[in-house]
Amino acid sequence: MKGYYKIFFILVAACLVVTKSFSQDVGFSQFYDQPLLRNPALAGIFTGDIRVTASYRNQWQSVTVPYRTFGLSTEVKFPVNITSDDNLTVGLQLLRDVAGTSQFSTTQILPAINYSLPLSSQRNSYLSLAFMGGSMQQRFDPTKLVLNDQFIPGSNGTFSVLPYSRQTFDNTSVNYFDLSTGLSYNGVMKEDIDYFVGVGLFHITKPKVGFFQSNTIVLNRKLAFNAGLSAPTSETDRFIFYADYFRQFAEHLTPVNISTLQVGAMLSRDLFMGGGEQTITGGILYRMNDAIIPVIQLQQAKFMLGISYDINIDKLAAAAQHRGGFELVLSYRDFLNNRKSERRQSLCPRFPM
Repeated sequence: MKGYYKIFFILVAACLVVTKSFSQDVGFSQFYDQPLLRNPALAGIFTGDIRVTASYRNQWQSVTVPYRTFGLSTEVKFPVNITSDDNLTVGLQLLRDVAGTSQFSTTQILPAINYSLPLSSQRNSYLSLAFMGGSMQQRFDPTKLVLNDQFIPGSNGTFSVLPYSRQTFDNTSVNYFDLSTGLSYNGVMKEDIDYFVGVGLFHITKPKVGFFQSNTIVLNRKLAFNAGLSAPTSETDRFIFYADYFRQFAEHLTPVNISTLQVGAMLSRDLFMGGGEQTITGGILYRMNDAIIPVIQLQQAKFMLGISYDINIDKLAAAAQHRGGFELVLSYRDFLNNRKSERRQSLCPRFPM
């Protein structure tokens, strides 16, 4: 009977993981380093003119076939000169996620544009409006699946599996256009406390993503609320806080019972007083009813390396032995050579890290 229990456990685990993956969009534990996945209007809200961030995530290694996610985002800020100190950020979000035995994959190619209007000529105070839209693809390999009509009952405590299934799919690949928008405000309190708040709306066009023509599945619209705070605690240390709340909505913005909260509290230390060229940052992230995530980041001049690991606390915690996912982030950030004026570095949409 051990074979039955093993198969049963794998099927239950797979169902839980698949249910979880369909309940929300693909994301990262170090969510603050992929801002376009949080809100298109957070593009360009960093200290500098250009930022490139690569993320890699490996999840559920201890339970089933690992889920692997690759993300790459780029942001470039340009002065527009419609008004003094305004900015236009052009961004691109690339994502590739491959999940489970069926190799269910999600591929995103999402260009974004964000205009930041200054509300003060003396201090950082910007209102930003953004749009993001592009190509999405979801697909799976049916030959990797073992379905219920392939199991032969009454086989003396073991499972015999037929080499094929009679199950057919109308499609194994779905392509669609996805559109999102967002609004954010970032400012400064008491000269050295930076903060931002934002709201975004994802899946405006409610694309169809079903693999059966007779069973249409529509992506619900998703509303996002974002916040961040960076405040000095000493001459060398800063406290940093991030938070996102996502809620899905059906027709006529009727809420459905699917929401996600992710927060992070971190302490950053400047290893050389006032220089900001070498910092070490550590903290704890939390994803509601899912994981507690310790994280550490090292910054050397223009480069940053971040490492985190999910400590799983949801329904699969016992089966996974509280082991969730490993994540690695590498980021490059700088001012462009022709924009290193003192005013440009002090007055632009920013958020210290």
